[in-house]
Amino acid sequence: MNAKDILAKYFGYTNFRLKQEEIINEVIAQKDVLALLPTGGGKSICYQVPALMQEGICIVISPLIALMHDQILFLQSKGIKSISISGNMNYNQIENALTNCIYGGVKFLYLSPERLQSKLVQSKLEMMNVNLIAIDEVHCISEWGHDFRPSYRHINIVRSICKAAPILALTATATLDVINDIKENLTFKNYRIIKSSFQRKNLSYIIDQTQNKTDKLLQLVEKIKSSVIVYVSKRKDTKDIAYLLSKNNYSASFYHAGLALNLRKDRQKKWLNNEIRILVATNAFGMGVNKKDVKLIVHMNLPPTIEAYFQEAGRAGRNGEKAYSFLLANQNDIERQKKLLALKYPNIKKIKETYQNLANFLQIAENILPQEPLSFNIVEFSKRYKTSNLNTYYTLQYLEKEEHLNVSYIIKPYSRLIITVNKTDLYRFQISNKYYDNFIKTLLRLYPNIFNNLINIKEEEIAKKYNKEIAEIQLILKKLEALEILRYIPKDNNPKITFLQARKDINNLYFDLERWKTRKEYAKKKLINLEEFIFSNKCRERTLLHYFGENKQDNCGKCDYCTQ
Repeated sequence: MNAKDILAKYFGYTNFRLKQEEIINEVIAQKDVLALLPTGGGKSICYQVPALMQEGICIVISPLIALMHDQILFLQSKGIKSISISGNMNYNQIENALTNCIYGGVKFLYLSPERLQSKLVQSKLEMMNVNLIAIDEVHCISEWGHDFRPSYRHINIVRSICKAAPILALTATATLDVINDIKENLTFKNYRIIKSSFQRKNLSYIIDQTQNKTDKLLQLVEKIKSSVIVYVSKRKDTKDIAYLLSKNNYSASFYHAGLALNLRKDRQKKWLNNEIRILVATNAFGMGVNKKDVKLIVHMNLPPTIEAYFQEAGRAGRNGEKAYSFLLANQNDIERQKKLLALKYPNIKKIKETYQNLANFLQIAENILPQEPLSFNIVEFSKRYKTSNLNTYYTLQYLEKEEHLNVSYIIKPYSRLIITVNKTDLYRFQISNKYYDNFIKTLLRLYPNIFNNLINIKEEEIAKKYNKEIAEIQLILKKLEALEILRYIPKDNNPKITFLQARKDINNLYFDLERWKTRKEYAKKKLINLEEFIFSNKCRERTLLHYFGENKQDNCGKCDYCTQ
């Protein structure tokens, strides 16, 4: 089948949009392609169609678990075998899934960039007939992008393994600096850069320098009747503003990365199904979410960069109907960002000091690399070492950039449990330890699959069945873990820190001062760009397009500057 036949059969479209067909033809011709398409520009079709036209499997690298899940459900509904490797899978499950990719006719394997560093994944990739490597949100490779993720820097390992497969790198936002970084990092040789216009003819960019932002928000949601995303910078503000909207009889909820995964999924689903009209969120929400009828995006605070603003604003108006992006910003916001910039780049002495304190706080000896993520109480740490939570947060962020560690802020609302002995040894233990016999029987009745995988448990559920207090249940589980009968991971709302290198002596800890200065200067430049954009006397759309290297001569006629 040709590309249009695939498009019609699996996706229900008769024609390609924007530059999709050109991108597909270049991929089929075995060229590396960097594709720059606007938000909502149909990037996934650009790799799904050529992968389905050829023998073999397509490796899709994405930072978004939710997006992977949604795309796999869609592909499977079309009868296309697709899988992802998730954090909930144990070693055997991962090995079986990857073996299925070699022999089982799987067409799409979705991986996070971190997974590529696994020796098991690398060895299995060598045995796969890979027809294409697709990298979504490829701007994450670049330090100069708005969403840099150090793990993306190691994606190129897949190129050395799957030498014959072309790379299709996709993004909705990239300046010239970012484009050059992507090309260099992915070692593009025979390549094309294909860029569609970022112009969104139905979208109005409006900047309002109001001092009373909440009143303005209430006016906007009253006037523009549609699905809405309200972006704020702090988690606390998501809750406060959602409460304000609800109090004024608007259907609203809030979303941020600190919420439990099941809660985030539930709120996203309700918003997508129009059970909730307004979602107040941090920038943790939106990437990979495709809702056609969003007519209004409101930024209550300054986004960190023009790129971040452009991407978030672009989530409105995907159905082609008129839509609005309001940025509520004034001089006070700019001054706050300038003060914040100093915190975002602590000096190298402070970074080293925090690293030392962190190792002491987590009780990690020199030259030791902890094998498990470690629970980290940021409030307790900051209090003990007489610093602010914000200082700690940004110093950890810098240590992440330098790839000393990784910090996960995802909350897991369940404790996890697995019995680590076989059934015969467990039976012997029960006979010789009558105190634990009934408790273990209760566990086995509640969780029959407890031998095979780490499973989610609820201590309150066990307490109810065993007729004891929750504290006593936790104590028994810890005692059984000490006796090496099971492994028990209590639920924990703290961030988790994974050390990526063995703990170093502070005298051997090196940070490049020039690189630190370059990063800080670049961040200053981004803030200046944002300030100029907000206070400029020019067409908003034209300014944005010029920023991304697009030479637009005429004004849009619909932004706040043009309509004045």
